[in-house]
Amino acid sequence: MDTMLEARLQTKQRNTQNSRETSLWSSGFGMKLEAVTPFLGKYRPFVGRCCQTCTPKSWESLFHRSIMDLGFCNVILVKEENTRFRGWLVRRLCCFLWSLEQHIPPCRDAPEKIMERTGVQNVISGRDPGGAGEGQVSGLVKKEVQRILGHIQAPPCPFLLRLFSWALLRFLKCVFLNVQLHKGQMKMVHQAAQAGLPLVLLSTHKSLLDGILLPFVLLSQGLGVLRVAWDPRTCSPTLRALLKKLGGLFLPPEANLTLDSSEGILARAVVHAAIEQLLVSKQPLLIFLEEPPGVLGPRLSALGQTWLGLVVEAVQVGVVPDAMLVPVAITYDLVPDAPCDAYHASAPLGLWTGALAVLRILRGWGRSRPVCVRVHLAQPFSLQEYTINARSCWGSRQTLEQLLQPIVLGQCTTVPDTEKEQEWTPATGPLLALKEEDQLLVRRLSRHVLNASVMSSAVMSTAIMATLLLFKHQKGVFLSQLLGEFSWLTEETLLRGFDVGFSGQLRCLVQHTLSLLQAHVTLLRVHQGDLLVVPRLGRGLTHLAHLSAELLPAFLSEAVGGSGFLLHSRPSPLQACAVRGLLAGRVPPEGPWELQGIELLSQNELYRQILLLLHLLPQDLLLLQPCQSSYCYCQEVLDRLIQCGLLVAEETPGSRPACDTGRQRLSAKLLWKPSGDFTDSDSDDFEEAEGRFFRLSQQSRCPDFFLFLCRLLSPLLQAFAQAATFLHQGQLPDTESGYAEQLFQFLQATAQEEGFFECADPKLAISAIWTFRDLGVLQQTPSPAGPMLYLSPAFTSWENQEKLEQFIRQFICS
Repeated sequence: MDTMLEARLQTKQRNTQNSRETSLWSSGFGMKLEAVTPFLGKYRPFVGRCCQTCTPKSWESLFHRSIMDLGFCNVILVKEENTRFRGWLVRRLCCFLWSLEQHIPPCRDAPEKIMERTGVQNVISGRDPGGAGEGQVSGLVKKEVQRILGHIQAPPCPFLLRLFSWALLRFLKCVFLNVQLHKGQMKMVHQAAQAGLPLVLLSTHKSLLDGILLPFVLLSQGLGVLRVAWDPRTCSPTLRALLKKLGGLFLPPEANLTLDSSEGILARAVVHAAIEQLLVSKQPLLIFLEEPPGVLGPRLSALGQTWLGLVVEAVQVGVVPDAMLVPVAITYDLVPDAPCDAYHASAPLGLWTGALAVLRILRGWGRSRPVCVRVHLAQPFSLQEYTINARSCWGSRQTLEQLLQPIVLGQCTTVPDTEKEQEWTPATGPLLALKEEDQLLVRRLSRHVLNASVMSSAVMSTAIMATLLLFKHQKGVFLSQLLGEFSWLTEETLLRGFDVGFSGQLRCLVQHTLSLLQAHVTLLRVHQGDLLVVPRLGRGLTHLAHLSAELLPAFLSEAVGGSGFLLHSRPSPLQACAVRGLLAGRVPPEGPWELQGIELLSQNELYRQILLLLHLLPQDLLLLQPCQSSYCYCQEVLDRLIQCGLLVAEETPGSRPACDTGRQRLSAKLLWKPSGDFTDSDSDDFEEAEGRFFRLSQQSRCPDFFLFLCRLLSPLLQAFAQAATFLHQGQLPDTESGYAEQLFQFLQATAQEEGFFECADPKLAISAIWTFRDLGVLQQTPSPAGPMLYLSPAFTSWENQEKLEQFIRQFICS
């Protein structure tokens, strides 16, 4: 009887929700559409394997094919079965009982153990004004250590943690439709925890809720209290005090002082001791590798690299034998705390401000659809193993100015055979205290882990819908056509090894997604009973561009391969084709696709165009693994274009067929080489590449697919081109923030005139300024008001500025 009553109650709630959604779709259109909320299916591509080059042992040890079939679980779905009790009253209080049963280990003696660490004792002894011997600690210095330690952390309060978990569970049920977690990914993390090594979770940062949601998820899965390294800039002092009681960690401001500062030395010693004690006690630690949302700056967080550097140093000095690193990512249909002006600087979040934000979210919950969330835990890997293997992958690097400036100015045409060195994230005090080699290790490790987190993230339905509306149907599309293209892009995403965060009936999925984007699209009813979906101009296109960026990693290789072969000319129907640039001069711009497919494309020409674009694009966008060379990536791009059917290998007359291996002299050279080893021994392979040619596929879908791929990078490249145009209009010299504001206003004005609203983003303006600074277009000098930017002598002339703009626009698809 109880089961029947519960089923009727769930059916009634579902019918109420469906009726609310039906009214949303029927009002204003005079038609009734079925609305079913999406759900995640059981079978999905398993993503998140660690790097086989850097961590081969970890790649084999913590994975078994059986975990791929474990399916998903909804973390916020707490039932009677999740407690030790049964009955009618338990079903009403299951959330409260569940929070009481969570295991929270006490750690009351942590401050005393931190005080007893060798590093703290050594610094205290040296700072004693009386020169006291060992064991005689000055009371003044001891109070200073306790003050710094109180700023870093506080013992977690079990009662407050259980109360907060219960309240958070109720809040998440109101805001989110579900919070999905793959059981196989969780099993890999459990196996890593059972090895007796500390867990360090390195996560992306999409929302301020991440630091609250992730500890809740791991606490519910039996991993204990997660210690979160928070950014002090995002929290007020009152909120910091609360978060420390919930397991939060904060870096003291004295730790960023100069290396010879006595206060800085003491603060860094206390921070080191706190991290060492945390690792020894095997408490899991969460570090955000991305900057908080809304912060204009580099993608990689300087604070996250600082905390990661402390972990690396603790392992290297032998405090713990090893640590298991777990790349983590969270994806949302829509980020709940992202207002319209989230990309501008904001004040720190206070306790009362946060409470009002929660009430505002709960108030708007009844008028909007709840969103879906996916938590991704990639395969853990050994920090010690990565440290040993990663150092062997380091090679020579050059700055962007050395690589591209001679080519931009027409002084040479050869692309140097070396990697690009580009680092936008500034190093803070604790990281600067490390050796230069260890600093480089931390930077490359953070980029490697962030790449793993992004590659394991699922693509949500809003990202697919935003990509279709922005890059294929800015003028509008019928719902009947949108259904087919939504299915097509979903299949293309799955074929590239990326997971998607949705499943269900196609029409219901599209309706659900459009209802989430109703503030950014317009739905119009036509006479045939269909719907016309039109993106809203202005902020609507800008928001769609932000959402579509989540899909770019899945098609980044093809997008680079497509945009890398474009050549700037007058807009034409076929200029969007990716290899049109190499065909310029051979075939007229208005020539048909069949005529362009006759021309042969040399592999060396393709490599050169890809390398030029790779060097131009920021590292924060590419996120290439440090163990992968540019030439390896060029071959990967070429392979992707061949696999998706856009390029076809062509045998030149008189040459040996590529599939003919019988005539190769096996004794002359080895047929195998390390994938990243591009030394002189590989020169023969590059000589053979000169005789390899390709042509465009003649399939009917190729022109539209090429156009779609080329447009994926158009917001960034258009912003770069407009920044080059702005060079002779901007007021220089100026501070970096002042010039960024000038450029952003210019991008907004250009968007109003030409319709490129997706380029009107302050983050793109900052990225363009930093790229031009690395390229040698802008130079920086210190001043009392801060670093000042001015044009370099090489680009003061209008002619060279025009060359820069033409160099960028050759990759843009009109």
